Amino acid sequence: MPIYQYAALTTTGKVKKGIIDADTARDARAKLRGQHFHVTEMKEVGEKAEKRAAAEASTTLAGIPVSFKLPKLEKRVKVRDLAAFTRQFSTLLKSGIQLADALGALVEQATDRDLEKVLRNVKEDITGGSNLAEALAKHPRYFSDLYVNMVRAGEASGSLDTVLTRIADYLQKQASLRGKVVTAITYPSVMVVVGLAVVIFLMSFVVPKITEVLKQRNTPLPWVTEVLMTVSSFFENFWWLFLVGIAGAFFVFRGIISTAPGRLKFDTLLLRLPLFGSLFSKQAISRFAITFSTLLRSGLPALDSLKIVSMVVNNARLSQVINDIHTRIIEGADIATPIKKSKVFPPMIGYMVAVGEQSGQLEDVLDRISESYEEELDLSIQRLTSLIEPVIIVFLAVIVGFIIAAVLLPLLDFSGVS
Repeated sequence: MPIYQYAALTTTGKVKKGIIDADTARDARAKLRGQHFHVTEMKEVGEKAEKRAAAEASTTLAGIPVSFKLPKLEKRVKVRDLAAFTRQFSTLLKSGIQLADALGALVEQATDRDLEKVLRNVKEDITGGSNLAEALAKHPRYFSDLYVNMVRAGEASGSLDTVLTRIADYLQKQASLRGKVVTAITYPSVMVVVGLAVVIFLMSFVVPKITEVLKQRNTPLPWVTEVLMTVSSFFENFWWLFLVGIAGAFFVFRGIISTAPGRLKFDTLLLRLPLFGSLFSKQAISRFAITFSTLLRSGLPALDSLKIVSMVVNNARLSQVINDIHTRIIEGADIATPIKKSKVFPPMIGYMVAVGEQSGQLEDVLDRISESYEEELDLSIQRLTSLIEPVIIVFLAVIVGFIIAAVLLPLLDFSGVS
């Protein structure tokens, strides 16, 4: 059985360290929670863990560990579908329907077979005596730590229906936020891919036939045409090398970001990109603020909330900063001071959080931060789209114009027009 080393806080606030054996890290945390410990750190130790770490670090690229494990192919859970289910669940509970009966109704109307199976298992666990949070925790692919902990807080406070509504609102906002960023990136990406595909097709199949006719004339060709013929010959003979290069780069990239150091470097780079960096930064800060606010409103302590937030911000660099904030709070600092010193959060965030802490309205301040950054994100996406679209059009026009000029110039020479 795996062995885990942990650090935790007791009910009196003292730090306790030790080891515990469990089948998984989740089981280890559950055991410690049963002893009324708040886990702050958890890592597997022992011979198996050392062998696994050595195997993962055996391949490096420019000093960065690279893992070439194939990703698991699992059906993606749609956030909007989960939000809709959660809202329906909340509505049924607000109507006075018992928990098991509400789950039974949701099972009957579930259109997703996998979700239906999960809900049946959850209902069976509840009828068997488990509480809702424990039942949901057995299905981490559908219900994250954030979801489970908010449900646990809702059950403890007797306001489960209200908490479920907050979860649904949160999931809907996150889906909308992610959709905006994906839309901003997708549009220019599709334009570039389609444009390059057209150029590659011309260079590989159309241009070679035209240049073959030009070669048969045995007359000097303009330098533009010579360059085009060289590039076209390369594409015609080595197009497969181009595809292999793209596939190789993709697998190396996946290998890098599947390791913790590689993911940290990549996410740090994302936040520093010239055009897209501010986009990713605003999205991450908005997600941090709305998630932290939602957890606090649901009754979770600040320390628990920060640990959950660090797992859902979807940026390793920001997660690192949030974990550092968590550690500083344990040492006696407030929330605002480490945020100000992080160099990842803008100074304004630190000052607003400080005001929220002092006034006792931290949740409201965090909501305002999220709304402000979501509005800035909308404006950034509009500016980025309006800037990138003409740049891409001009770039592709230059390439296509070069190809047309390289083909037409010798033809005009032959016809005696020039």
